[in-house]
Amino acid sequence: MYDDLKKAVEVLKSGGVILYPTDTIWGIGCDATNLEAVQRIYDIKKRKDSKSMLVLLENPALLERYVDDVPEVAWDLVEITTTPLTVIYQNAKNIAKNLIADDGSIGIRFTKEKFTSELLQRFHRPLVSTSANISGEQSPAFFEEISDEIKSKVDYVVEFRQDDITPAQASSIIKLGPGGQINILRK
Repeated sequence: MYDDLKKAVEVLKSGGVILYPTDTIWGIGCDATNLEAVQRIYDIKKRKDSKSMLVLLENPALLERYVDDVPEVAWDLVEITTTPLTVIYQNAKNIAKNLIADDGSIGIRFTKEKFTSELLQRFHRPLVSTSANISGEQSPAFFEEISDEIKSKVDYVVEFRQDDITPAQASSIIKLGPGGQINILRK
């Protein structure tokens, strides 16, 4: 795992794109502050950049670096959740502009998974996380389900957990509105 982490961090710091295991399903990722790297992911996925992608962080203490005016309810949600949860926050900042939705929001998930947590600690920046598939196609639950097209377009494919077939699913998604209003988008 440690060789994977070292190589993945090198690729990310050079503006590259990686294919990696997350706390949910396999993802395509890059430096969430790098406009060109983010655009590469949209191109790889053949996805319109009007469809935002989420960002992974390893520590809730970092949230205020990337979101202005975090609603109080957000802290409660982050603290009590026991399963992967993506929260969409208003007023994103310090993130590549092409990651921020037209309404100024950004989806953020805090990972507790071993590999992504260590990767984020070593990288010191937020990481884009989007399913490892062409837009509109089914999200792969396991590494073996990822298309060769996706694998060939990234700069580094993480070896860790490629043989893991533990059932996985995408995160729940909640959007926070003005005054801490909660809108459940996906359970």
